[in-house]
Amino acid sequence: MRVTVEVVGDRVEEVSLDEGTYGEVLSAVGLSPHEASVFVDGRPKPVDGTVTETEVQVLRLVQGG
Repeated sequence: MRVTVEVVGDRVEEVSLDEGTYGEVLSAVGLSPHEASVFVDGRPKPVDGTVTETEVQVLRLVQGG
């Protein structure tokens, strides 16, 4: 399955997944669940959930100190 991933504020990439999870989407664009979350239609998706959509958004989490 080809998935278009918009890393909000950065880039858009197309990745190829075979029955992948949202965590694998993050890995495919070089991010981890500790630094970003996947959203579909404005709703967060669980890292271990199976990807069924062809377009997702990735939002980087902001950390401060």
